Amino acid sequence: MTFEELNGDYSVERMDSVIKALEEVLRSALPQGCITVGVYEAAKSLNMDPDNVVLCILATDDDDVKDVALQIHFTLIQAFCCENDINILRVNNTRRLAHILGGAGIHGSEQMDLHCTLVTVPHASTWKNPAMGKVNRFCRESRCMDQWVPIINLPER
Repeated sequence: MTFEELNGDYSVERMDSVIKALEEVLRSALPQGCITVGVYEAAKSLNMDPDNVVLCILATDDDDVKDVALQIHFTLIQAFCCENDINILRVNNTRRLAHILGGAGIHGSEQMDLHCTLVTVPHASTWKNPAMGKVNRFCRESRCMDQWVPIINLPER
């Protein structure tokens, strides 16, 4: 069940706005080297410097729901993020996420692990991104409605 199905007040237009903001956050963070991709790499980054992480994106496709090990990893990452006040989103389309990241999901001929993507901000940076503000607001509003990990349906484009 998606966020918009749970909350009729969250209009399709508003959800589209959040999706566009998320895409902008990812596209602007990528060239700055502020993206960490992969469950293992994300766990290392979260362990080393959680204060540097501003967003955690957990991505799945339909087949991933049956992957018990991945769901355990997600549970642990979610718990860590909640404890460290890191916003979390769940997206349902790893192929679209790879496209947004400019093909970052493909490394040579191998598919990279896009199940967990972190957006980080260097300590020295005063990165102010209106799109990040919109994503943060969406996460905050979702938490107020007891949805701690909101789901975003990334459409194919």
